[in-house]
Amino acid sequence: MGRVSGKVTLITGAGDGIGKATAKLFAKEGAKVFCVSRTASKLEAVVKEIKAAGGEAAYAAADLSKFEGASSAFKAALDTYGHIDVCVNAAGVGYSWEEQSPGSMNDTATCEPEKWREVMAINLDSLFYMCRLAVPHMQARKKGSIVNVASIYGMIGVPNAHAYTASKGAIINYTRSLAVTYIGDGIRSNCLCPGFIDTGMVAKVTPLFQDPAIGKQISPSARPGTAQEMAFACLFLGSDESSYCNGSILVADGGSIAQ
Repeated sequence: MGRVSGKVTLITGAGDGIGKATAKLFAKEGAKVFCVSRTASKLEAVVKEIKAAGGEAAYAAADLSKFEGASSAFKAALDTYGHIDVCVNAAGVGYSWEEQSPGSMNDTATCEPEKWREVMAINLDSLFYMCRLAVPHMQARKKGSIVNVASIYGMIGVPNAHAYTASKGAIINYTRSLAVTYIGDGIRSNCLCPGFIDTGMVAKVTPLFQDPAIGKQISPSARPGTAQEMAFACLFLGSDESSYCNGSILVADGGSIAQ
């Protein structure tokens, strides 16, 4: 028996990074996984990997920054599996988004309003939309688990990427609000705050760990985390193993903010 055996799990951002690793791990642990992100080709590849390993998975490509996209993805998950036990919201953009959308990771004085709205829509609005859809469904079933992926940059100040840090800080407190509001309906809500993780989102930063001195300044562990390590954190928060965790903010950063 796996740790989430038989649980239907919807995972956003499942085409890359933490979301992809989480989808594969949940499937390995017995969940029926429904993968969502923007790019169908990436999702198709993930689902193929899961099925090749003996797991069960399906997918829908959608733009979650729009409520219509989130609604279509949620409906597709219900049409496929009938219900949703766990919702892991891992979709979002970070520093690498600057390459695709110049100016999106600027500070307040130089961030254009449309760039602010763009990052907020992708990181925060999309998460709200998925929770807006998931909560009533879980209320009707009197059970459910929501895992929101934020960042340590939602907990500390940084000199740039102000839209990003604001969105991640909002996710943290939004998760707390979900937790206190819906626990009476059997819904637990928890938040994961990763540090520097070796994914494409922070690809420009991870080479700095090759210098031990600089690496220790970034994290006392002197290495970036892995997407797999974050997937295990999501698995814990999403599974019944964390049944007394509600409103928890799990920091997984190798000790970065501890120093």
